[in-house]
Amino acid sequence: MHFRQVKRREFITLLGGSAAAWPLVAHAQQPAMPVIGFLAPLSRDANAHRLRAFRQGLKDAGYVEGENVLIEYRGAEGQYDQLPAQAADLVRRRVAVIAAFTPAAAGAAKAATGSIPIVFAVSADPVSLGLVASLARPGGNLTGIDFFVGELVAKRLELLRELLPAATRIAVLVNPTEVTNTALTLKDVETAASAMGLQIKRLNASTSLEINMAFATFVRERPDALFVGGDAFFNDRRVQLANMAAYHRVPATYSNRDLAEAGALMSYGTNLADAFRQVGVYTGRILKGERPADLPVVQASKFELVINLQTARMLGLTVPDKLLVAADEVIE
Repeated sequence: MHFRQVKRREFITLLGGSAAAWPLVAHAQQPAMPVIGFLAPLSRDANAHRLRAFRQGLKDAGYVEGENVLIEYRGAEGQYDQLPAQAADLVRRRVAVIAAFTPAAAGAAKAATGSIPIVFAVSADPVSLGLVASLARPGGNLTGIDFFVGELVAKRLELLRELLPAATRIAVLVNPTEVTNTALTLKDVETAASAMGLQIKRLNASTSLEINMAFATFVRERPDALFVGGDAFFNDRRVQLANMAAYHRVPATYSNRDLAEAGALMSYGTNLADAFRQVGVYTGRILKGERPADLPVVQASKFELVINLQTARMLGLTVPDKLLVAADEVIE
């Protein structure tokens, strides 16, 4: 009898121990949260305002960072040659999706993997960049957003001409480390400038010091205006660019509203926050099981003309009523 009672107690103890272990086993078997790789030329801090829009897009698709999805951030701190290694690191970590911003980041991600889905935001035609087979049917493992920086070059020059009808000599500032973007920008600028009878002078800058050096040439050459190429590095250095243009009294045009808000004279381009939000939406849809090959590339459709009237007055410029009426926002 005693033997049977001992055995019964051992059995109950064993059963209780097993029951206590069940939640741990069940927890261990729950699928881990998917991880998104975020790949960009600049640091996480420099991308803070864009990240908010990206996270909003994810939320629109049903994902919240830290609740049901994780994000691995990789920023090249302006060193574009670091992007391939960072893309390879995200692939090694087996992220579920890579969100890649700028042609350089998208190209690095594409070279690193042919299987992990990639959602890009690029400033030029992704077919020409070799990222997708077509806009309607991307094929492969990439899709994303084209936010039309290159395609708007001619329009930006026309707007600059409306503001400065006597201008003939235009300095063009580009970032040579963003090879693809720079080549496309210069090609479009030269074509549009030739048609408008404008002379172009190329200036390079990929560091803060080089921006200062580029502006120092204005003292010698005195161009009528400055055209700043659309580039993540220039966006990050927007306060420096606006201050230097003001100091040297050079009217300048930029590719997005961040610069006009920082004190630059005029910007015309896509609403980038909306583009980043759309990348978040597509990333969420892919996490839910959709394939990049079946998601058409989204082409930006919202463009903004922002004029900083305070800067115009400081430069001694009178902004034509036609431009003021056309502007989406006039900063007083």
